[in-house]
Amino acid sequence: MTILGNFIAGQPQASHSGRTAEVFDPASGEVTRQVALSSADETRDAIHVADEAFPGWAKMSPLKRSRILFKFKALVEEHADEIARLISSEHGKVFSDAKGELTRGLEVVEFACGIPHLQKGEHSLNVGTGVDSFSLMQPLGVCAGISPFNFPAMVPMWMFPVALACGNTFVMKPSEKDPSTPMRLAELLKQAGLPDGVFNVVNGDKESVDVLLTDERVQAVSFVGSTPIAEYIYATASAHGKRVQALGGAKNHMVVMPDADLDQAVDALMGAAYGSAGERCMAISVAVPVGEETAERLRAKLVERLQTLSVGPGIKDGPDHDMGPLVTRVHLDKVVGYIQAGVDEGAELVVDGREATIDNAGNGFFVGGSLFDHVTPGMRIHREEIFGPVLAIARVDSFEDALAMVNDHEYGNGTAIFTRDGAAARQYCERIQVGMVGVNVPIPVPMAFHSFGGWKRSLFGPLHMHGPDGVRFYTRMKTITQRWPSEVRDSGGHFTMPTL
Repeated sequence: MTILGNFIAGQPQASHSGRTAEVFDPASGEVTRQVALSSADETRDAIHVADEAFPGWAKMSPLKRSRILFKFKALVEEHADEIARLISSEHGKVFSDAKGELTRGLEVVEFACGIPHLQKGEHSLNVGTGVDSFSLMQPLGVCAGISPFNFPAMVPMWMFPVALACGNTFVMKPSEKDPSTPMRLAELLKQAGLPDGVFNVVNGDKESVDVLLTDERVQAVSFVGSTPIAEYIYATASAHGKRVQALGGAKNHMVVMPDADLDQAVDALMGAAYGSAGERCMAISVAVPVGEETAERLRAKLVERLQTLSVGPGIKDGPDHDMGPLVTRVHLDKVVGYIQAGVDEGAELVVDGREATIDNAGNGFFVGGSLFDHVTPGMRIHREEIFGPVLAIARVDSFEDALAMVNDHEYGNGTAIFTRDGAAARQYCERIQVGMVGVNVPIPVPMAFHSFGGWKRSLFGPLHMHGPDGVRFYTRMKTITQRWPSEVRDSGGHFTMPTL
């Protein structure tokens, strides 16, 4: 059986740690390959390679760096179907959703291609007599990225394109559950002309992570995952002098006002709650209808739609299913456990995904869409991130009650409000304690030229992912004040157009 190793110094490298983890095809339940769990020393070797490559890459002009990223973008587009199938084969999401994930990652590459403009400093003439002042946005050095299983392409591409464009080198530690996609992206970066050692992939577990968090050569750490791990990443790396952006968990609410277009809201909820089997950090997992009439109408429409929810393998002949399997058997058991916990705590299980009949399920990690009603804030299924196809209806009497429910939750990643009332929407946007807000938009993920991140315990660190915050995160500013006491003039003529 194939054992996936690392990608270091521009080449695939086998690990000699002797430790491996199994990688599954979630649609069949079969082990398709193994992935190496690298040792601490192997992780240090990758950092060393990145550190050695940094001076040359940092000195390369931003324009030349952006041209390599342009080539990388073209190569990813050329191999998009191949990469999407790779994502589906290890994560389980349907093919069209995998292509959508890749597209959102490519948008960050497109943004990073503008780095000659984005990395410009500022200049002030004559801040004093004969004195000028200007600023530089310089790269940090070796940066590390630690990504989750749910977006094996998009989340790494939130990180490394901006980091590389700014002149940093990078060590990527992907999820061991679906590691093949970042390895393929590393190959395409090399094909695009990226110098060896500038981008490296180390597969591993906590042993590798702890090296990335503590090694003095690593200057910055980017992370996306659960809140307990995000908090650990932030605390550990910060204690070792690194800048950190650590994105954690979420419990995203959609407030449905009485005046909302319910058909539109239900369409949005079905995709936002059950798309990618709920394995999205921006999934809507709690619907908050305002008023009993709104709640009853919303519930009836959701139940009707759930009867036609198509569940099956992520790759198939013909039109895609609505959602695929969960990523592993362990994760499936965890989600099923949450469904039972909701029942035990007194929520009404309106649609039980455990009873769903799924064609061609075999030994795959499938569960149907579940719907709870009469969920209250004290219940685990409201407090905790389930990361599966489970939607809770939490009824409230008023707009103020809805606002309070969302603001009282420990997470503040994403939220949405569906309404025709502009004043209500405006007030919601202003008062809600959440980082990303949608108005009649269920999953308000910003485009790459804005920045992605939540509030409260959904984000540790002051700066968000990609966009302007990404450039600020991967650079440090230097301000220079200078005066030349005498004129220095060049002599001789120059008749050639200056070039790179």
